[in-house]
Amino acid sequence: MLVPCASCSKVNRLPAARANDSAKCAACKAPLLPLTRPVALASVADFDELVHDAPVPVLVDFWAAWCGPCRVVAPELEKLAKARSTRLVVAKVDTEAVPALAARFGIQSIPTMVLFRGGKEAARVSGAMSAGALASQLAI
Repeated sequence: MLVPCASCSKVNRLPAARANDSAKCAACKAPLLPLTRPVALASVADFDELVHDAPVPVLVDFWAAWCGPCRVVAPELEKLAKARSTRLVVAKVDTEAVPALAARFGIQSIPTMVLFRGGKEAARVSGAMSAGALASQLAI
């Protein structure tokens, strides 16, 4: 997966299996982990690698730029990513950019958040809600 450095903004490739390890930016050597912000997944391959190889559960937000409720839930997902950074990876999939993933998971309304554990779908919710409500409904 591609992870931007919080210090210098350089994009670093990070194997999903190392999502709970320690990693440093290739440019400035600042720590990249834990992931305190949602990770954008730009391809089916990146999605598959993260969901199957991550050592922690992965919460995927299926969204689109034109979607008002998606923009409302985005800061709540940021809060969730920061609060649970060592126990959860939050990722975002733009359904306009990667429609194959939306089709694969039968996404019919956005935003839809899907929780994956061990590479398999564990829970799903749709609609804008607070970070607390998301955590409660998804049992994370």
